[in-house]
Amino acid sequence: MAFSQPWLLWLLPLALLPLVFQRAHSKSYSWLDMLPPDPLSDLIGLILKILAVLTLLFIVLGLSAPHTKQQEIERIGVGAQIGLVLDRSASMDDPFSGTTESSLGETKSAAAARLITQFVQSRKNDMLGMITFSNSAMYVLPLTENKEAMVAAVRATAGNALFQTNIGSGLTSGAGLFDKVPDSGSRAVILLSDGGGRISADTQQKIRDWFDRMHISLYWIVLREPGGLSIFDKNYAPNPDKALPPEIELYEFFKTMKTEFHAYEADDPKSLQLAIDDINRKEKKPIKYLEKIPGKDLSNACLVIAAIMITILLGIKYLEVKTWH
Repeated sequence: MAFSQPWLLWLLPLALLPLVFQRAHSKSYSWLDMLPPDPLSDLIGLILKILAVLTLLFIVLGLSAPHTKQQEIERIGVGAQIGLVLDRSASMDDPFSGTTESSLGETKSAAAARLITQFVQSRKNDMLGMITFSNSAMYVLPLTENKEAMVAAVRATAGNALFQTNIGSGLTSGAGLFDKVPDSGSRAVILLSDGGGRISADTQQKIRDWFDRMHISLYWIVLREPGGLSIFDKNYAPNPDKALPPEIELYEFFKTMKTEFHAYEADDPKSLQLAIDDINRKEKKPIKYLEKIPGKDLSNACLVIAAIMITILLGIKYLEVKTWH
């Protein structure tokens, strides 16, 4: 048991006051030694003092806000530890490449927020964390079982954005979500961006090493730009005199990672939904997780017991035989 206001426990000795002070009588008598002993009255008097002691005891305990401690129970369920790494560059506020009426189409950021919210709400046993990135990564939420906090974080990504796309910073920060967190048996990072970004060789090696060491799978959902290249275009012929386009270069790098990697392309909200649904099916593996059971507040119970005892004492006082005038 723990107390939210433990300093009030210093008042507990006051509960002994009914044993120290005697009841004041309205009449005094010169001599009572000739009266026979009355064990029943003595017993009732002792019981009343004990009731008064317990009343004060439970009042002090109630004010100190007692509660049981939080418990953690290991469970075996179906789910994963998932880090969401979301692109928040300004281009995410553009419509999809497949949108025919851009003024009426849903933007990529709005569709992503809506569908990821549904994804989060459908995952019962997952631990979820989130990183956003544009010119640099922003740490939004650590791995947590709190779905309400995660949904609020996803919906908050619809704010203003910058023009850069620093995917390397987002991925390293995404891997950092799993650092010092016990491995549940299934870990994944979902990278959602609307294109590629160039990553330096040092950062590539860091990402490759961290994902391998922490056993993290990678899912990359590409929200295609209008007129942009497809990473799955088998007919694409690179120009030997020029660097590979960022999205192609990034795709080739991801294929060299030692951990599991899957890539998707989305041209509209429907194809984005299909990609998220496929990830949802793949990341349903048996995992061990700790279910947190919150402590129970006991202050109301203490105050109710004190109120009952006060009622009993008042009732007995009402029934007390009145002394004569």
